[in-house]
Amino acid sequence: MVPDIGRGSRTHGLLVYLYGPGRREEHTDAHLVGSWDGFAPDPGRDTGLDPDPKVTLARLTAALDLRVKQAGDRAPAKHVWHCSVRTAPGDRRLDDEEWNAVAQRIVHATGIAPDGDPDGCRWIAVRHAEDHIHIVATLVRGDLRNPRLNYDFNKAQAECRRIEKEMGLRRLNAGDGTAAKNPSSAEKFKAERTGRPETSRETLREAVRRAVAGADSEEEFFTRLREAGVRVKLRHAPSGDALGYNVALPGDRNRDGAPVWYSGSKLAPDLSLPKIRLRLTDGAVEPSAPAVGADRTNWSPPARQRRNATVIAERSAVLLERDEDGEAAPQLVGVGELLDAVAQTSPATTRTELAAAARAFERATRSHVRAERADTRALRSAARGIVQAGGALGRGEDGGTTAMLVSTLVLVTLAAARWHSARGHAQQAHASRQAAAHLRTAYRQAAATPMRMLHDQGRALPDAQRLMHEATLRAVLPEKLVRAGGTEARTDALVATLAQAERAGHDSEALLRQAIDMRELDSADDVNDVLVWRLRRIAQLPAHPGDSARRPQAATNRQATTPSSRTSERNATAAVPLGTAQDPNRRSPRR
Repeated sequence: MVPDIGRGSRTHGLLVYLYGPGRREEHTDAHLVGSWDGFAPDPGRDTGLDPDPKVTLARLTAALDLRVKQAGDRAPAKHVWHCSVRTAPGDRRLDDEEWNAVAQRIVHATGIAPDGDPDGCRWIAVRHAEDHIHIVATLVRGDLRNPRLNYDFNKAQAECRRIEKEMGLRRLNAGDGTAAKNPSSAEKFKAERTGRPETSRETLREAVRRAVAGADSEEEFFTRLREAGVRVKLRHAPSGDALGYNVALPGDRNRDGAPVWYSGSKLAPDLSLPKIRLRLTDGAVEPSAPAVGADRTNWSPPARQRRNATVIAERSAVLLERDEDGEAAPQLVGVGELLDAVAQTSPATTRTELAAAARAFERATRSHVRAERADTRALRSAARGIVQAGGALGRGEDGGTTAMLVSTLVLVTLAAARWHSARGHAQQAHASRQAAAHLRTAYRQAAATPMRMLHDQGRALPDAQRLMHEATLRAVLPEKLVRAGGTEARTDALVATLAQAERAGHDSEALLRQAIDMRELDSADDVNDVLVWRLRRIAQLPAHPGDSARRPQAATNRQATTPSSRTSERNATAAVPLGTAQDPNRRSPRR
């Protein structure tokens, strides 16, 4: 059950809309289900005193506004309190008596009309659809004082959670006051009227998030905003220092023809200028280092930066798995910036899903947990590198490294979901799982071609070589990981990757053990796919199998070079651990 609260100044105008046909003829059988005294005139059903609904509507308006007129100048300018309450999709249909009970509980909980208070505000509840009602109240009490409505939205939400439990409705996640403000009904209607797919508030929120992703300075942040076509207006102190900023979309104007400005703090709690300054200071970006062993000639800048980001994202997943709030909380902010950077530079094939993942995860970046060590430099540097490298083509190595990075980001967002769930952050955990779902879809889109080529290469290997690598998989992969990948999981791509790693000078068994030890695999949809990308990254194999493999700068020590000799020595010689010269980011196996 979802409440949505707004304020206005036109009682009659709101009632005309509620009792009218709606903007798409969606209002049917509008009528009262409750009122402050149970005897308010009902323009939808009253036909006794006056058959003209317009006259009855005027009487209802006058009754609601009576105390507002009596209060005169003491009445608030926005004296109309409007709260829509909607059941969740799939909930049972409530009857009028149940909706009346819901309305009475909400006006009591918010302080509009407390139970037993004869001076409570006047209110009505209008129903014109099966799944929701509209509560309208005028904000002057019987003693001509204004009601105390502190935290009315939070109180309405808390009461809705109780109503869901008692009425057997779908129980939604409780809020914690850290969510961004939702667009108002007026903003939604304006977007529909002007043909926009979303409200200006939502478009601007995403534009600001993308502008701050990996930005090195306040000046760069504002420059990115202007380059994105957003109007920017700074608020200055008498000293000349910037105190805040407002943004607007070109062409978005109010009824007076003035631009519709939104301050950063109105877009989201963490997008105010002071909060952005803290992020720029605590997470000052560093020059992005090239991927270990990267061939700068053969790999495009987008591919190199995506490889770098994959290494850093793996580290973030490890930090999120630790039970240390001060370390994990800033990682969420950094991962959000990395997702924004990837979304705005992704190829057309994955852009929609990656943008949806970034939007969903935005909710997961905010909670009441405060970071003690807000070090997001590595993640912000990775985001900056991706933005500066520009868009990936979605083909060849660019497409392969996109799949490599997205595969890792799926595990990062699932780690974030577990971290939030352990702390009771229901909305943030849900947002993390939503982001993971979008990332999985994007992964399937990005990985389709390279994984198909790897499967073909695995099947084309000589029988002896393929059987040898399959034996390695059976010997090294724990049984639970095989089950996590599905009983019919295909290993052709993994076998092909092990064969390519061996040709590049690695001990494929030692390499596989290192990939397994990097971090947990239980949350992976397909263990084989995750291991393929880990192996290709740490062995510095091309992410796109159509590119020729190269011998790394410091190959793993190995005694055997032929399949037959390697097979005979496997049981006699322990696997040689990979040295830090090949992968300085390797950490010890998990204990």
